[in-house]
Amino acid sequence: MRTKLLRLLLILLVAAPFATAQDVKPPLNRDAAGDATLLQSFSVPRTWWLSDNTALMLDPAKPAAERQLERLDPATGKRTPFMDMAKAKAAYEQMFGDGAPHLLPSVPSQFSADGKRALYMDKGDIVVLDVPSLTFTRVTATPELEKNVNFSPDGQRVSYVREKNLYAYDLAAKKEHAITSDGGGTILNATLSWVYWEEIFGRVDIGYWWSKDSKALAFLRTDESKVTLQRYVDIAPWSPTVTEQRYPKVGEPNPEVKVGIAEVGTGSVTWADIDPSSYEYIIRVDWVPDNKRVMVRTLNRLQTKLDFVMVDRASGKASVLLTDANDGWINMSDDLFFLRDGKHMIISSERDGHEHLYRYTIQGELVNQITKGPWSVRTSGGGAFWVRQAVSGIDEDNGWVYFTALERSSVERHFYRIKMDGSKMTRLSETEGTHAITMSPNARSYFDRHSSITTPPSLTLVDASKNKRTVLSASNLGGFAKYDVVYPELLWIPMRDGFKVPASIVRPKNADPNKKLPVIVQVYGGPSAPTVANSWGFDVVEANAMLHDGYVTFKVDNRAATGISKTLENLIHKQTPGEVELNDLVDAVRWLKQQPGIDPDRFGLTGWSGGGTNTVLAMTRSTEFKAGIAGGTLIDYRFYDSKWGEALMQTEAENKAGFDKVSLLTYAKDLHGKLLLIHGLHDDNVHIQNIWRFIDELITANKVFELMVYPMRGHGVGDPAGRRHMQTLTRDFWKRNL
Repeated sequence: MRTKLLRLLLILLVAAPFATAQDVKPPLNRDAAGDATLLQSFSVPRTWWLSDNTALMLDPAKPAAERQLERLDPATGKRTPFMDMAKAKAAYEQMFGDGAPHLLPSVPSQFSADGKRALYMDKGDIVVLDVPSLTFTRVTATPELEKNVNFSPDGQRVSYVREKNLYAYDLAAKKEHAITSDGGGTILNATLSWVYWEEIFGRVDIGYWWSKDSKALAFLRTDESKVTLQRYVDIAPWSPTVTEQRYPKVGEPNPEVKVGIAEVGTGSVTWADIDPSSYEYIIRVDWVPDNKRVMVRTLNRLQTKLDFVMVDRASGKASVLLTDANDGWINMSDDLFFLRDGKHMIISSERDGHEHLYRYTIQGELVNQITKGPWSVRTSGGGAFWVRQAVSGIDEDNGWVYFTALERSSVERHFYRIKMDGSKMTRLSETEGTHAITMSPNARSYFDRHSSITTPPSLTLVDASKNKRTVLSASNLGGFAKYDVVYPELLWIPMRDGFKVPASIVRPKNADPNKKLPVIVQVYGGPSAPTVANSWGFDVVEANAMLHDGYVTFKVDNRAATGISKTLENLIHKQTPGEVELNDLVDAVRWLKQQPGIDPDRFGLTGWSGGGTNTVLAMTRSTEFKAGIAGGTLIDYRFYDSKWGEALMQTEAENKAGFDKVSLLTYAKDLHGKLLLIHGLHDDNVHIQNIWRFIDELITANKVFELMVYPMRGHGVGDPAGRRHMQTLTRDFWKRNL
């Protein structure tokens, strides 16, 4: 017996090292960063709510052969196939009948509100599927491209823009109606000029809106003949050609925009009778539920005054009902909701220094402030960060407003409900992290897409009244489970005045304090544009690859970037890039330099767009960094577009001294450390003029620098070859300089 026990013990002792070795996971290094299974961690179902409060769902985690659209009934949890895809594909091919391949996408471009029709784009033409009968209608067959395609609310018509004119197609009559005919050249109907597309509508090209009764279209008519031309050289042809862009710079003429209201099928257009001298920008157009009026929101040139203008559908008569104002600038918000009683509306405003919700009468009289406190309501996720919508749903029958906010922390997004009178505010989201909410039309059910900095997304269906939760997709590490991943740590770092800014760091586990590593600081720093968040992000892959290469990575947001309040955001007004951003960045870096395992003499700084600006700011106005990489860099706001540039800095007429003081051209002579500038030659957002002017100043000051220009690439250098090369370039730069 004793001999058998000794043998067993010997076997276990010998086997133990092998079992331990098998359990050791490889690091998520540079070679592993291309592992496609890492994307599995993001594979939560896509969802779409329909007007009957059921939802459509597509689960990308299922094998391709089993993947199909399903209809989900939130009341019962039952899931059924939305349509027979095999029959739909066959009908699609048969409709064309030209023998050419026409692949039916698994998800259409859009569903009608009731889900009975689906819209597809095929080589620039529009195709509509009648779902119950699985029959297709080819709406257009033109050599020109159709864009900005939408169903009418009743699903009986399709609207679209072709060659800068607006059209509506009657699906039953199979007839196209031209809504406008004067589009072309510098006249745009129902499509946006660049500055509206970028800054006002958040990179969504939609310049028209259906009435609720599906009989009229309100649209923007734009004349950009006075807007300055920018030019880009196309090097692909043997003899290079030039493309042009209408881009208004700070202080220059803007597009002239007005609102038309067209009755579909009649050819009549009524123009909103708003005095052009009373506004500079039309930022939103919303139909009132009675279909008799539209609410037009306008901004003055300096963006300090927002007017709510009611326009009569029949006559075009306009009257200002309400004005909001801010000492800094007004941010873009989609939080305007008309209540069913026809007497009230809910809006958001930053008038008390934080963004909150307010209830008004339809005549513009304040009823009450709904949310209040030292925090802001905020979008839960998705879309451009500079376009906000905090309200997820309104349950008028029970008096609840549902919204997301930063009430718990500026690095998290949580979901709440509150009575319209401002009472009984309750947090509904239970788990720390970020909750992205999409709510049913009746506000009785919602999808909660949750993640944290260490937890991949999950998707939960929630009954809002009972708080009953059904997990539709659990959090799944996917390919990350194969590796020894180092996740970011969230930090709050004290500044010189005691204010604490959010930061995150990826550093070795159980680091040897005697081994000091270089640090690469990543920064963006734009107003209310935080990069530090308690949410899952794919950038953890690059951070781990950098860690394996021997670098600690560190993110930090200055106080104006946190989104905590409008008061903090306005600190940079008329003085950016400047001391607010610089001081917080420098204080955070000096704090980090005192931590164990950090080499204070080997700090690099990098950022893109606004992050490039803050990189050059710190490389010229501090000596904290040994090296920096600045991409897509804005050097002087006078080189930027009118809308955003003037929001932050106004114009030279009001603030020339401010422009001169903060222009990075002034500080080129003070460049400290090694600097690599990267820019796309076709960057239509931050023009390469910024870099050419900055380089000229560096040359004058006899400063040595490095430059990489990517031919025919835009603001993000987004093509695979360009990004691969840029990754190789930056790794080489850090290796040589850190």
